Amino acid sequence: MTSPILTVNNLKTYYRTRLKEHVYAVDGVSFELEKGKTLGIAGESGCGKSTLALSLMGFYFAPLHFGGGSIMIDGTDIMKLNQEQLRKQVLGREIAYIPQAAMNALNPTLKIIRFIEDIMKEHRPELKRESVRKMAEERFHTLGLPPKVLDSFPSELSGGMKQRTVIAISTILNPKVLIADEPTSALDVTSQKAVIRLMKHLLEKGYIESLVFITHELPLLYHVTDDIMIMYAGEIVERGTAEEMIFNPVHPYTKKLMGSIIVPEAGMKEHKLTAIPGTPPNLKKVPVGCRFAPRCEYAHEECLQGKINIREEEDRVYRCIIDSHTLKEWYKNE
Repeated sequence: MTSPILTVNNLKTYYRTRLKEHVYAVDGVSFELEKGKTLGIAGESGCGKSTLALSLMGFYFAPLHFGGGSIMIDGTDIMKLNQEQLRKQVLGREIAYIPQAAMNALNPTLKIIRFIEDIMKEHRPELKRESVRKMAEERFHTLGLPPKVLDSFPSELSGGMKQRTVIAISTILNPKVLIADEPTSALDVTSQKAVIRLMKHLLEKGYIESLVFITHELPLLYHVTDDIMIMYAGEIVERGTAEEMIFNPVHPYTKKLMGSIIVPEAGMKEHKLTAIPGTPPNLKKVPVGCRFAPRCEYAHEECLQGKINIREEEDRVYRCIIDSHTLKEWYKNE
């Protein structure tokens, strides 16, 4: 097995409100990402996906605070680095981030080439301006962007071109891990396909070694990622291969989540759409037992009494006191 390039162990992060209340957005998350692999993260809005992305980058700025755990990138625990070390040694080089609403991430008063020049001044100061431009032109060309984009202002680019430009800028230093937070949101279907092709191209060319792809569109991950991880109320509730997670989910939440969306895949187009009852828990007061129990039709008294640990079965992990065989038998009888 390939050694993990990213190892997250018992990561806890929280938001502190003005009333000094703690909102536990990421609570005890652990997972590994191997070199050359892609991991998709999905779940309802507010489940902790974007907070996890910020946490993995070390972006702990109030009201977000680090609560504990470790984030190892190629053997280095970034939580033991100060902000200066993190900025110079890790960000952009070891791990890079495509933010949510990336189309609005560019300063409208600067030409695109200025963003790249600023990055290179920080990380590759030995390069002359001409060399930086040549490097940028070559990278943009391989990603399907004409050289003239470098001399354009963000307002002169279409939505799809802005998205591809942000991706190109984020990966200009060939980071080992790329975290893409909702990179296809607000894009039409054609632009979404272009972004997905671009992500695959980055991996094939070796511009990035591994990818974490975050989205609320779970079926989209089937075409992008090797594994899918489902989050609910700040916790991981299930992880498995993309094939198994889409067509054969184990955890009741994953099952309900798949049942609430249209899946345009063979054998899934005719399934009846169902809603997930209730609402996610208030993370200011984390439930003692299973966090999904109040919304789960299979829950019983034991589910509410204590913390539910992760079960491991070959290439599948899930958080439930009921074994997978029993759950699948129940699903068949529905």
